[in-house]
Amino acid sequence: MIQLAVVSGKGGTGKTMVAAALADISAVPQVLVDCDVDAANLELLFRPRRLTTEEFRGLAAARIDPALCRDCGICADHCRFGAIVRRDDAWVVDALHCEGCAVCTYVCPMGAIRMEPRVCGEIYTSATDRGYLAHARLFPGSGNSGLLVTEVKKRAMNLAGDADLLLADGPPGIGCPLIATVGGMDAILIVTEPGVSALHDLGRLVTVCRRFGVRIFVAINRFDLAEDICERIEEYCRKEEILVAGKIPFDPIVIEAVRNGRPVTRSECPATDALRDLRNTLFSELGLT
Repeated sequence: MIQLAVVSGKGGTGKTMVAAALADISAVPQVLVDCDVDAANLELLFRPRRLTTEEFRGLAAARIDPALCRDCGICADHCRFGAIVRRDDAWVVDALHCEGCAVCTYVCPMGAIRMEPRVCGEIYTSATDRGYLAHARLFPGSGNSGLLVTEVKKRAMNLAGDADLLLADGPPGIGCPLIATVGGMDAILIVTEPGVSALHDLGRLVTVCRRFGVRIFVAINRFDLAEDICERIEEYCRKEEILVAGKIPFDPIVIEAVRNGRPVTRSECPATDALRDLRNTLFSELGLT
């Protein structure tokens, strides 16, 4: 099974649109995974039927046992994050501010504080008309997005069966969620756009991904909005020996399709033609037929 992640150096390049289009026209048995757990949008374009829901427990948070607490306030004095506060004339832990360092458990003379796993999000498996989908939602203010990405990928592997392709919609940027996404992949498709910041972020993303030994491809979305910068992106890719697998023109039908919650490839338009060419080039390089 080929594992392919669609990623981007910055948000707003059209990464999820491209990932959904590839999933829609892949023509091979596949399993889908949305690794952008901070803003999981792939489900919005496929209207999945939920199969399972499970809690995701991430970093532990401190909890004060009021029966043991003697109100000395030593824990609050040592908390560098201001997570221990007074409420109803008692010391309590504000979980949104707790960083899980556990210093309070060491300094409490009464042993009144313990660390407890906290629910940071939910993990889902769903069925779509283009295969199974593993996805998740990280609760606002929660951390451990990289760990949640890893758990979502595990669910996708469990669903894969005889699939020829695992197609991941990855997160933007180069942080922990991206690293968790790229690890174990065979190839990545970087979706960029003709902008100065996008070109800069493309270079950073390539530098990070090359440490994982994955094959790297590039797709340039809305390439015709600034053809001079598009040429700079292509020149950068030639220099780095990266194949530009496709160039997608600006197309108002893309915006209309996203607003209606469907892949653009279900409409006949210039963007769809370009996405089919992208699919053909990319899948040929990866040995998918």
